[in-house]
Amino acid sequence: MTTAATGTGVGRLLRDWREQRRLSQLELALRADSSSRHISFIETGRSRPSEEMILRLAEHLEVPVRERNALLLAAGYAPRYAQTPLDDPAMGALREGLERLLQGYEPYPAIVVDGTYNVIAANRGIAMLLAGLPEHLLTPPLNAMRITLHPEGLAPRIHNLREWREHLLAQMKRQIALERSEALRELFEEVAAYPLAEAGGGSDVPEPEPQPYPYVALPLRIEHEGRVLSFVSSISTFNTPMDVTVAELAIETLLPADPATVKYLQSQAP
Repeated sequence: MTTAATGTGVGRLLRDWREQRRLSQLELALRADSSSRHISFIETGRSRPSEEMILRLAEHLEVPVRERNALLLAAGYAPRYAQTPLDDPAMGALREGLERLLQGYEPYPAIVVDGTYNVIAANRGIAMLLAGLPEHLLTPPLNAMRITLHPEGLAPRIHNLREWREHLLAQMKRQIALERSEALRELFEEVAAYPLAEAGGGSDVPEPEPQPYPYVALPLRIEHEGRVLSFVSSISTFNTPMDVTVAELAIETLLPADPATVKYLQSQAP
């Protein structure tokens, strides 16, 4: 639940967000159809902004939905955005839609995670990749980052582990800077401290022949039952979310990066 920051007002919070986005008062004023003088008055506490102004500034500062509620509370207004649990009946259509999306993507892997990478839903393509992992990593709540980077998780199976690990940690750093999530920061510190597993698990699985074309993005190259599969990752979020829970959901799909991976996954389809 979002709570108001103590010992500070909305002006200080807005100034922090503006500085984090590296915008001057004039630049923000121009984007928000205001004046730098008005922005200055808000930040110094000389002027109390309206709800509409707070939300307008938050939009142009790309403040996450959860933190927009915090800004409103700090200014003495009620939160604007609900935080509805996914198991609430009101979320039934969303849950059904996500399940249909995941199933429709099979046999390719796809997963839905929340703002701290806890797994909300996954399809059979993901289950295939997770087969054989120790029980303590698969006990709910499953965490995608923990499963991927833990030395007893997928890490030993990833043949380009160093590059993939750097990609995931950089992604988390960007999110921490944007969202200021303490839970996300704690998860980052945990997974960043994991010892670097031996890429490929030291197996004798031969590397695939060099491709006659370059990958279009950094691939995840992961071993599965004696084969090295290659995927490129795509992450989707909801447009203009009006609920904190929905705003923090992300759908990650793994697209086969070479013909051999396509052929293998299709052969595994029921």
